[in-house]
Amino acid sequence: MELLTPAEMDRADLLTIAGGSSGFALMLHAGRHVAQAAIDLAEEGPILVIAGPGNNGGDGLIAATELVALGRTVHVMLLGEREALKGDAALAAREWKGPLLPFLTQSIGSPALIIDALFGSGLNRPVKDQALEVIEAVNHSGVPVLAVDLPSGINGATGAVMGAAIRARETVTFFRRKIGHLLLPGRLHCGEVRLVDIGIEPGVLGEIRPQAFENDPDLWLPDFPVPRADGHKYGRGHAVVVSGELSQTGAARLAARGALRAGAGLVTVASPRDALAVNAAALTAVMVRPVDTPDELGTMLADRRFNAIGIGPGAGIGDETRRKVLAALAAGAAVVLDADALTSFAGHPEELFEAIKSTSNPQ
Repeated sequence: MELLTPAEMDRADLLTIAGGSSGFALMLHAGRHVAQAAIDLAEEGPILVIAGPGNNGGDGLIAATELVALGRTVHVMLLGEREALKGDAALAAREWKGPLLPFLTQSIGSPALIIDALFGSGLNRPVKDQALEVIEAVNHSGVPVLAVDLPSGINGATGAVMGAAIRARETVTFFRRKIGHLLLPGRLHCGEVRLVDIGIEPGVLGEIRPQAFENDPDLWLPDFPVPRADGHKYGRGHAVVVSGELSQTGAARLAARGALRAGAGLVTVASPRDALAVNAAALTAVMVRPVDTPDELGTMLADRRFNAIGIGPGAGIGDETRRKVLAALAAGAAVVLDADALTSFAGHPEELFEAIKSTSNPQ
C-alpha cells in the first residue's frame, strides 16, 4: 500500500475538498473514529484530550465531543487560546461545550486514557517550551496514549523524533499510513496503527503519485522469478559477493546465502586469499574464488556470466574498497552497494556518483 508524506496527505485533503466534500466533514469522520478507538482502549474512566492549535487538535476536539455524547467523562487541554483557532479547528472548538484546562503538566492528572491530538504528522520543527514539558510528562505518567494521526513529536516524512515525542499505545491514522509510521524511531512510538477511512477516495492517489510504498508480497510476487521445471541454474544468473578480510567474512557469507535463497542460479564469494579457507569451510552451495586486489576483481568480472555483484558487507573502509567498487561498477553488471562500500566514498561522493552514471546498468 502507498505511504504518504504529510505534504501528500495535505494534497489528498485538498483534492477531496475540491471534489465537493468539506474539510469539516473529513474532520468529523476523523474525530468519530478517534472516539471509537478511545472506547476500545478504555472502556471506562475519564479521558483527557490534549489538543493542539491546528487540524490535529480539531480532530481531538471532535473526539471529545463524541465521547461526552456517549456518556464518558472528558477533559480537554488546549495549546493556545480557543479564540485563536482558525478554519475547521475553530468549528470543532464550537462543538466542544466543556471547559478547557490550562495547558500545564499539572492538568494531566490520572485519566484512564490520554488522546494525543497535539501536532500529528505535520510537525517539521523541534518541540519546545510548554509542549515539550507536556509531552515528557505524558510519557512519564504511565497512562496509555491514543495518538491522532501520528504521535506528537514524530516527523511524518522521516520518522525522526523532533526533540521529544509521545509514546503511544495505539495510533489512529487516516486514508493511508505516513512514512513516519514505518521508519525508526517513529514506528516505535506509534504502538498499533489503526488505519481508518474518513471519506477520501483512492482516486486522488493518481494525481498525488506517491513514491513510497509499504513492502508487501503483492508488490513483487507476480514478478518473482519462480524457477521453471525445464529451467537451468545458468538461466537464473550468477551473483558475486565480495568478502572482507579474514576477521570480517561473516557478512559476505550471509549476503551470499541470501542471494542463493532469493533465486540466483549460482553464487560465488570473491574472497581474499587469507580468508579463502574460512569462507570455503563455512559455505556449501556457494562457490569461493580467490580475489585480493581491485585489479583481480576487475579481471574476474570481465567474465560477463557474472551478472550481479554485491559489495559492502564487511568489506572494510578505505581506498582498496573504493577501488573495488569502481571495478564492480565498470563491469556493466547489476551492482548492489552497501555498508562499507558506501562509507568508503564519504569523502569522495562525486567519484561514486560519476561512476554510477557511467555504468551501463546502474542499480
